[in-house]
Amino acid sequence: MHKANNIILIGLMGTGKTTVGRQLSRKLKMDFYDSDRVIEERTGADIPLIFEKEGEAGFRKREQAIIDELTQKKNIILATGGGAILNPENRNHMINRGIVFYLKSSLQTLVERTSKDKNRPLLHADEAVEVILQRLLDERGPLYEETADYTVETVNNSIHSVIQAIIKSLN
Repeated sequence: MHKANNIILIGLMGTGKTTVGRQLSRKLKMDFYDSDRVIEERTGADIPLIFEKEGEAGFRKREQAIIDELTQKKNIILATGGGAILNPENRNHMINRGIVFYLKSSLQTLVERTSKDKNRPLLHADEAVEVILQRLLDERGPLYEETADYTVETVNNSIHSVIQAIIKSLN
């Protein structure tokens, strides 16, 4: 079983999954995948366009297939999209095929990191970014918690200290 070989990063948008995953992959000499980037490469369209054309349901269907495929690989680091956790099958694959780290951040930090990002379709509604992010935190927080093997705070931690915390947990 390759559960111990894969490192899976979960958490809300803006917690640093992609940044941490890239640097962790260099340090541990493991292949890195970002499920959102893989979806964009395969479709030739960015996430906002997929949301626009297929809706969130269409995107989630693509995401499910990609997470199933990627979690079957061995010795990888996978940064998942923030909403991947909503699908029970995705959660099951993550739990059974890797060591799952929940990168957790404060609402204030998430707002600072995401408010100017045009590539986040869920944030471009008629509500304030803070309101949307709080709702997503309330909705997804319990799922992140129950899926994760470990939780790592990213608020006041540098990327280096987040990576060190992950490596320490692996040992």
